[in-house]
Formats: sequence, C-alpha cells, structure tokens
Amino acid sequence: MRNRGAAVIVDMDQVAVIKRTRNGAEYYVFPGGGMEDGESPEQATIREVFEELGVHIKTKESLGTVQFNGTQHYFIAEIIGGVFGTGAGEEFEADRNRGTYESMWMPINQLLSVDVRPIEIAEKLFKYNGGKEHAPDKTN
Repeated sequence: MRNRGAAVIVDMDQVAVIKRTRNGAEYYVFPGGGMEDGESPEQATIREVFEELGVHIKTKESLGTVQFNGTQHYFIAEIIGGVFGTGAGEEFEADRNRGTYESMWMPINQLLSVDVRPIEIAEKLFKYNGGKEHAPDKTN
C-alpha cells in the first residue's frame, strides 16, 4: 500500500491523461504517483507530473480522494511551464516491463465512454465541468 498524489489538468474542454497498455488491457489514468517519505500529497503530485508529462504545475484545489492500495489524492491543477509530453520518469524505461505509457489530451465529454481509472474521479470531473464545453475558471 502506498499513498499517491495525482493531477487533473484541464485545458479548455480536454483533460491530461496517461494511456496505459498493460497485459492486453488499455485504460487511462490521471498523471501522478506514489508519495515519498516526508512528501505531502501536493508535493508528490507536482513531482510526479513533471516526471510523467514534462510540465510544471500548480495545484489549485482537491477534487477528492479514493481508497485503493492506499489513499489516492486528486487535485485540480494548471500547467505553469514545461513542454507537455516530454516526461522522462522511470515509467518510460523500456526494461520496466510494466506496459506502455502515453501522455495525451482527452476530451472531457469522452471520459465516461472509456476505461478511466478511477472512474469516481472521472465522474467528479465530468460533473465539475458541468457538461460545458469549457472548464470553469476557479481562480477567483
């Protein structure tokens, strides 16, 4: 069991996801990963997103937690620097034998029609977005 931090990064009507192909299954996860000793969930999220996506983010607010092999913390976040898709974390090492990782943008209106894990967070984002074409501005 390991606690995890993850980011829900929305840009217009799309959300950043990692497409996973492993053991014949294809599914999508929100970028993030395990917390290291002494890290807060926000710090782990910021570090892991840079490793996986190559972007610097700022967490804005909690979207919720999910209990699965520890506590998974999900944060609405925004990109503040870097280049999307240039992540070079250990996930991308060929000898890891844990399937493939592909960073991509997915239209929010497609979230509930594919295997997004955890589905609880995909559903919250869909509701948070209110079915609108653009994500609400939560900076006020």
